[in-house]
Amino acid sequence: MRKIIVTGSAGLIGSETVTHFTKQGYGAVGIDNDMRSRFFGTEASTKKTRSRLVKTIPAYEHHDLDIRDANGVLDIFRKHRREIAAVVHTAAQPSHDWAAREPQTDFTVNANGTLNLLEASREICPEAPFVFVSTNKVYGDTPNRLPLRELPLRWEIAEGHEYEPGISETMSIDYTKHSLFGASKAAADILVQEYGRYFGMPTVCFRGGCLTGPAHAGTELHGFLSYLMICTVTGRPYRVFGYGGKQVRDNIHSADLVSAFGAFINAPRAGEVYNIGGSRHSNCSIREAINLCEEISGNRLNWKYEENNRIGDHIWWISDVGKFQKDYPNWKFRYGQQEMLQEIYDAVRTEVTILSR
Repeated sequence: MRKIIVTGSAGLIGSETVTHFTKQGYGAVGIDNDMRSRFFGTEASTKKTRSRLVKTIPAYEHHDLDIRDANGVLDIFRKHRREIAAVVHTAAQPSHDWAAREPQTDFTVNANGTLNLLEASREICPEAPFVFVSTNKVYGDTPNRLPLRELPLRWEIAEGHEYEPGISETMSIDYTKHSLFGASKAAADILVQEYGRYFGMPTVCFRGGCLTGPAHAGTELHGFLSYLMICTVTGRPYRVFGYGGKQVRDNIHSADLVSAFGAFINAPRAGEVYNIGGSRHSNCSIREAINLCEEISGNRLNWKYEENNRIGDHIWWISDVGKFQKDYPNWKFRYGQQEMLQEIYDAVRTEVTILSR
């Protein structure tokens, strides 16, 4: 059986990847040691998802391994040498706030861990497509220098600007404040590109905006829409940091992102980079998202505003997915903003009901 190696396999994107490809007849080899619970606490743990995958998907094989363990990673690749069809790398320390607390951990997970996977791939399966989940934070705070205008509920880019359809891959990653998280992910991003261009391997960096879905274990430091809905449903206080709460995010459903992985794996290229997100199809400001969560749940959110914005936070980010759509014209969005939030609400309500029993 052909197999997909998936890092961060019990996380939002990793678990969606496992589900997607096993339904297509692949086996899945998961690598996930629940570092998310260390980063964000027990409520962010991926143990439940891991247990669900192990119990419900016979073609799933789980490894409780840290990707910083180069020898351990290589052993897994050697074990499945002739069966590896692709590698999907979603594991990461994903918060720029958390990265400042432990820069060494952040960098070694994001950069060194990625290098370990690339080296294992180069030695064992150099022909297998290597998909890396990068981030729009590689652009640092350069988007904040765009000409923006303030509207009642959101910031918006000036009409007629080249990035009005969304920010493309032409934006520079230099001369900007990345946050330490953005720097470690940029290092990994460049490594993935280099293994494609230098060694001719089929690699791709998907520079994501906000990635979301009902399986997201949202916390204050990571998982914008999920955490917002959790607070709206449970009555937990929510804090909005800076920019009038009008900062804009584009949001892509995990299923739509993973279908983009599949498109690339079926027709790979060497050293590619794509901005990926909800684009103009699915985006909202925090204030708009609050309104949507209240509308869907029927609850009022208990939120307060703090004037100081988070360091390196984007005021306005909408991805231009035109390059990916040009290269893979059969890929299309399935989910819009309303559908995503409804699914997240349903998942949060189910979890709250289970915990209250």
